Amino acid sequence: MGKRIGTEKISRESGYLYFIGKDGYVWRTPMRANKKGSKKRIGNEKIAKKSGFLYYLDDAGYVAEAKMKNA
Repeated sequence: MGKRIGTEKISRESGYLYFIGKDGYVWRTPMRANKKGSKKRIGNEKIAKKSGFLYYLDDAGYVAEAKMKNA
């Protein structure tokens, strides 16, 4: 589906959602059930985002991109 573009491996913890922010870094935010967590920047690698692509963490923990159909 997508192409791996990141070189830094991110280890996931349960109770958090992971996303690539507007600044290009990987962030984590607590899920609603996680009352003790806080929003925090995780990765040190900056990703240059392109228009029309979706950015996410793949199953292995690397940043990947996929072309959006209607963008």
